[in-house]
Amino acid sequence: MKIESVDFFYLAMPDVTTAADGSQDALVVRVTAGGHVGWGECEAAPLPSIAAFVCPMSHGACRPVGASVLGETLDGPDDIRRIAATVAYNSMDLLQAPHTWSGIEMALWDVLGRARGMPAWKLLGYERAYPKVPYASVLFGATPQQTLERAKGIRANGFRAAKFGWAPFGESLSSDIAHLDAAREGLGPDGIVLIDAGQIFGEDVDAAAARLDAMERNRVTFFEEPFHGHAYAAYAGLRDRMKTVVSAGGEAAHNRYMAEHLIDFGKVGYIQIDCGRIGGLWPAKQVADYAVQRGVTYINHTFTSNLALSASMQPFAGLEKHTICEFPTGLKQLAVDLTLDHIAPDANGEIHVPDAPGLGIAVNPEALVRYRVDVEIRVGGQPVFVTPKP
Repeated sequence: MKIESVDFFYLAMPDVTTAADGSQDALVVRVTAGGHVGWGECEAAPLPSIAAFVCPMSHGACRPVGASVLGETLDGPDDIRRIAATVAYNSMDLLQAPHTWSGIEMALWDVLGRARGMPAWKLLGYERAYPKVPYASVLFGATPQQTLERAKGIRANGFRAAKFGWAPFGESLSSDIAHLDAAREGLGPDGIVLIDAGQIFGEDVDAAAARLDAMERNRVTFFEEPFHGHAYAAYAGLRDRMKTVVSAGGEAAHNRYMAEHLIDFGKVGYIQIDCGRIGGLWPAKQVADYAVQRGVTYINHTFTSNLALSASMQPFAGLEKHTICEFPTGLKQLAVDLTLDHIAPDANGEIHVPDAPGLGIAVNPEALVRYRVDVEIRVGGQPVFVTPKP
């Protein structure tokens, strides 16, 4: 098969706010090859990601992503890895390239899986897929009472685990302690409580460590991204001060080396990878393999559509002991409407990666129209990108 076309769809809610909610817009990628169509999703700002695919070449190591993808052969996993290496080399100085490539790479696995009639996780080398325990991924409430009610609602909906994140966490120690107590009370004594600080402490180890006593008391399982995503020394410093709570991070990695550094130098116990940022499914699978070797737990990161959720589950689908899985529950309507298929907990409260060709998720063509943001990019007066037809 030859890669015939790569199309981008910039979608957005009518109003996009400053809330740390990645489901407010989306960049969806459609790839056609050999008469088959595959879909992917970039976890990045849509407009610069589109531009990275079509921008003029600046020099030999700063070429547009499209120059390394269009017309290439796609007959097996080795071709996806080959194209990835070409993109990385030819676009090494184009810093948006990994995010642009991530959505394309997802779509290539989807195309290949559909062509072969196999789920992507089998193409990645797994013989079977294991169920995962979803944790409801939500933002903290504006007040501890709101966090309490949110936690109670999550438990009432059948979730055993929940992650609370971002503002107002970090505003004050007393407020953070109240939110931690509220999360534990609302989720119940046997619930799995997870905390995401959203990098609020920069690299201030003392500030993050001040919350550890309350986390230990509330039996928090992991403390995610207290620092800048690549502040490895800060992560390691906090890890040395932890008892039962374990550090987590990795969503900021946009290549596998960054994730490996966070494991080796940051000493995280949970590595969280977003396929829409790290370069797609294959580098995420490499990180999963590395995590197993280092005794670290691999977790997916996703906070957008079920297309991204399915993609995020593929790289660790075959890891039986790595069971916890991020499951966004506060999605904007755009993210809900984007797909015709939706992954949902079963009677045991577990979720399953689709056992269907490719990513096993169908994109809703109506959503591509309803939420479309029309884009036209011109260079020298000539259009180099125009929003395609659904």
